[in-house]
Amino acid sequence: QVQLVESGGGLVQAGGSLRLSCAASGRTFSSYAMGWFRQAPGKEREFVARISESGGRTYYVDSVKGRFTISRDNAKNTVYLQMNSLKPEDTAVYYCATLRTYGSREGHYWGQGTQVTVSS
Repeated sequence: QVQLVESGGGLVQAGGSLRLSCAASGRTFSSYAMGWFRQAPGKEREFVARISESGGRTYYVDSVKGRFTISRDNAKNTVYLQMNSLKPEDTAVYYCATLRTYGSREGHYWGQGTQVTVSS
């Protein structure tokens, strides 16, 4: 089992940046593809980005492509989400999760989430 803890959320003005971190416990972090998801108020949780086990492959949904960057440091058991040019519609609780396979959009083990609020 993997335990995940997100951090780095906060309040930022439109056009600003935030970097989210997700720290994982356990010695098997590097064997998991990882994903970031978000849930806006009144909406279902949605997939945002994923990264392969080694970090060599990444994928983004169209709404964040070119603005968000997912990365990982397996030596630190941490995955990151750099968010630039933030928009009010990016406001949501952001979650990291392990993925059963790199191609999956479904999380397996989840963190508790971190709130991101973008003001206009």
